[in-house]
Amino acid sequence: MITRITGKLVHLSEAAATIGAGPFEYEVLIPEFVRRQLQPSVGQEVSLRTIEYLDGNPQQGRLVPRMVGFMNEAELEFFNAVCQVDGVGVKKALRAMVRPVREVATAIEEQDIKQLSTLPGVGPAMAERIVAKLRRKMAKFALMVDKAELGGELSQPSIAEDAYEALLSLGHNASEARERVEAAIKSMPKAKSVDELLMEIYRRNRA
Repeated sequence: MITRITGKLVHLSEAAATIGAGPFEYEVLIPEFVRRQLQPSVGQEVSLRTIEYLDGNPQQGRLVPRMVGFMNEAELEFFNAVCQVDGVGVKKALRAMVRPVREVATAIEEQDIKQLSTLPGVGPAMAERIVAKLRRKMAKFALMVDKAELGGELSQPSIAEDAYEALLSLGHNASEARERVEAAIKSMPKAKSVDELLMEIYRRNRA
């Protein structure tokens, strides 16, 4: 199973990236939020985390192996989680994921059925199933911050999630908790503990 592909981004279409690796070119299916991130990199070397699945009808014996690509492990993990919801699967998830992971995860965590229903192929009924299956599992994805904004990564990615859960336990609603943690990690991207991040949130609240 191929879990990562690195090579030149030869071509980018609405649904796939063509990656040149050695003497071969590979078609890697991508959701819209990944395509937008890849746009500036056409002609350059890129590295994608990948998953594989079989596309087609097994009863007719027409199964084609496909690869789906993501910019990082968190995006791949989020996509896999969405695919586990009854009635979704890889194809529907590929079509639906037109918004950044952070936005979709926030909508799930805040039970925003209306927002989720605007995703292609996701009506109110499916949006409710997504929320029922994934709510309370989306905190770390809702806290994803662009590396360019941070100038680097948190030394321990779980710190942001733990701080978010701590604020929820203290009575903050999901939206308020997310906003406070996001603001804190932007000003303290090298935080080494939950206590440090919570102190920064407290300091910003007092300012």
